[in-house]
Amino acid sequence: MKKWLIPIGIIVLLVILIASPFNSLVNLQEDAEKSWNNVESSYQRRNDLIGNLVKTVQGAADFERGTLTDVIEARSKATSVKVDASNLSAEQIRQYQEAQQGVSSALSRLLVTVERYPELKANQNFLQLQSQLEGTENRINVARDRFNEDVANYEKKRRSFPSNITAMLFGFDEMEGFQADAGAENAPEVEFDF
Repeated sequence: MKKWLIPIGIIVLLVILIASPFNSLVNLQEDAEKSWNNVESSYQRRNDLIGNLVKTVQGAADFERGTLTDVIEARSKATSVKVDASNLSAEQIRQYQEAQQGVSSALSRLLVTVERYPELKANQNFLQLQSQLEGTENRINVARDRFNEDVANYEKKRRSFPSNITAMLFGFDEMEGFQADAGAENAPEVEFDF
């Protein structure tokens, strides 16, 4: 047998051992990035709906302006937070999540305030927008869940042998998914005024 075949065989074997995990890591990383883009798309849909909701609510002449201002400011802040899907970091996701939580909180206050305005609650445009917002919140939750699944699959592959060696050699960094907001484990207090 020719001695030069042994080194070539070892090289071919090493290429195969590295190429397979490399390709898997690339695919899983791309899946996670695509999922992140879907998360952002769902939040963008909500931000687009908020503009229409604010215009509809502004039509109620005596509606509290402070509540509307809070929603507008939270929306503006949320749209200013930019995240690069190809370079996701835990800090970027946390900042994005905080900004979006501000929008959620302001929207909740707006919808509670609307309860005191029967003519607004009866407005067909408002009811339709409220329904679309509820559906969008569900889309956001589904998109975040899918993102977390894709991040988990990527992380499992990145940390398992022999993929961990390939990940280290080629710079496949850790990814982190969405975390629950602080205090989310506590049930909200509901008070009824009678």
